[in-house]
Amino acid sequence: MKQLANFPIVKWMLRHPRLAAWIVLSLGMVILLIIEARDVGLLPTQWVALVIATVLVAGACVWIISWEDKDEEAESSETPTNEPGPTG
Repeated sequence: MKQLANFPIVKWMLRHPRLAAWIVLSLGMVILLIIEARDVGLLPTQWVALVIATVLVAGACVWIISWEDKDEEAESSETPTNEPGPTG
């Protein structure tokens, strides 16, 4: 793993994980869009609009997934108290 982390692209991806995830997800989604819609007969402006919308949706997906990161950080920063719980 240390050898892999020496590559400049991997270093950048480790420093910017959300942006890297957005780029990778966008590429995958745009490739699937092109494969599935290649025979539909779309105009060039329609292709541009679809690609832009796809990239924005991928960004929204990464942003929504990052909400879980914030929840996990909040849970890990809470320190348990030594107070006894309710007994019944």
